[in-house]
Amino acid sequence: MTRIVTRAASPADTEVLTRHGLHPVLARLYAARGVCGPAEVETSLARLVPPAALKGCEEAAALLADAIQQQRRMLVVADYDCDGATACAVAVRGLRLFGAQVDYLVPNRFEYGYGLTPEIVALAAQRAGGPPELLITVDNGIASVDGVAAASALGIDVLVTDHHLPGDALPAARAIVNPNQPGCSFPSKCIAGVGVMFYVLLALRAELRQRNAFTEARPEPRLDGLLDLVALGTVADVVKLDGNNRVLVAQGLQRIRRGRSQPGIAALFRATAREARHASGFDLGFALGPRLNAAGRLSDMSLGIECLITDDVGRAWELAQQLDAMNRERRDIEAGMQQQALAELSAIDPADSATLTLFNPSWHQGVIGIVAGRLKEKFHRPSFTFALADDSGQTVKGSGRSISGFHLRDALDLISKREPGLIGKFGGHAMAAGLTLATADVARFAAAFEAVGQAWLSADVLARTIETDGVLEDAYFTPQFVAMLDAEVWGQGFPAPVFSGEFEVLSQALVKDKHLKLQLGRGRQRFNAIWFNHTEPLPQHTTVAYRLSADSWNGVSRVQLIVEHALA
Repeated sequence: MTRIVTRAASPADTEVLTRHGLHPVLARLYAARGVCGPAEVETSLARLVPPAALKGCEEAAALLADAIQQQRRMLVVADYDCDGATACAVAVRGLRLFGAQVDYLVPNRFEYGYGLTPEIVALAAQRAGGPPELLITVDNGIASVDGVAAASALGIDVLVTDHHLPGDALPAARAIVNPNQPGCSFPSKCIAGVGVMFYVLLALRAELRQRNAFTEARPEPRLDGLLDLVALGTVADVVKLDGNNRVLVAQGLQRIRRGRSQPGIAALFRATAREARHASGFDLGFALGPRLNAAGRLSDMSLGIECLITDDVGRAWELAQQLDAMNRERRDIEAGMQQQALAELSAIDPADSATLTLFNPSWHQGVIGIVAGRLKEKFHRPSFTFALADDSGQTVKGSGRSISGFHLRDALDLISKREPGLIGKFGGHAMAAGLTLATADVARFAAAFEAVGQAWLSADVLARTIETDGVLEDAYFTPQFVAMLDAEVWGQGFPAPVFSGEFEVLSQALVKDKHLKLQLGRGRQRFNAIWFNHTEPLPQHTTVAYRLSADSWNGVSRVQLIVEHALA
């Protein structure tokens, strides 16, 4: 059963925001998302929380400043998703602006696993130009106790920059910058890995200022040129868009819209047939992000990072096309796996279960997280999917996605305590997590996971609820109103507007045998609408939850309703 509910918006906050000059609907949308006053709407860089509030930032800045002045060899060790790729690009581009001698390494995830492992340290030490003197992790490292110890044994210093939740022990790095480490009072706990690295660069610039390192011959670099990368990584990593993250994303989108993005980001917009001058968070999260992620899922992320750090426009376009082709391959693999998963579920009723766990030895481990997400969306259940970790067949890797009200990493932590020896390694967040198991233990894990689900999840939590912003007046179904909404920053924790209302279904037909195309009526108004990946017909009168989209045809722009749900 799916319910459509309306978010509550404080009338007093709505009035304050309207008096400040916001469009009345926009004021209501902001108020419904917890914005109380005009200051919280502002997205200027002056609103960023200062770097000094981020524990370890000043120590990291001093370490980097020393390394730059001593011309020590630095190596960035990146994660293999979009956040990791953009964080790596920010680190390499930013440190080179300061005159650093820096390169990067992004190991193949299927060979070396996640984080700074001892094997990756050994690989770094064998580089042709000589071993690095300073390793910098981006979007990883907080759990790399053994890897940091291995680096220290070789005389290599390590700077950890990460945002993931730490384990019981922290690595013995020279400096750790992570808002979620013990004792850090930084208020934006949801900052992405790319945002953490950007903050380290801000602190480094401040440190070099104090050292009088900038001269007329070597002027102080501008760091705002990196904000398009910060915006992309922040949105693609689906972190909560609190006030601080909204500033980073808004500033990055401004640069993209003004044609001042990196060549790689401009090329990715071109490859996805999106207009950069109208860039939105939706473009970053659903067009550019998946193409970068495809490289890490199917091959290695070096392709994506090269696209983001090259200044050669032609090379950027060549790489963007390769990433686009890889993403098409990823979609084909995902579609086949999803079909298999749904076929396996057809024999059971997910309504009888609090969780879902599926394993197929033929699945590609690079795509299991996406399939887990699809299952979570379809059945509204915390879901894990597993694939073989290597050719031995002895170990599996699992990727999970969760629903609101069920903290996935905490669930894994509880299972590891209840079932000692069951889980090899695990990590993640509330909504996404990963782990390794012995292949023979998948059924045992599924039972343990279901036991936690039964204990933690009530019937109300398991019932899907679609939050909307209520009825939208007929006067606002215009391309100009849609453009105003698209210009704002929406995302995880600050959701894009979804409206709802009663409509008459005037006509309905299937498009490509899988999408329901509709004409809806309300009073004298007529609305074109489409419900993607839905084939069941609707009754003559229904309540519809929908997003607004501008649809252009032959140079004429019209408004289209993108249906999120409709009551049968």
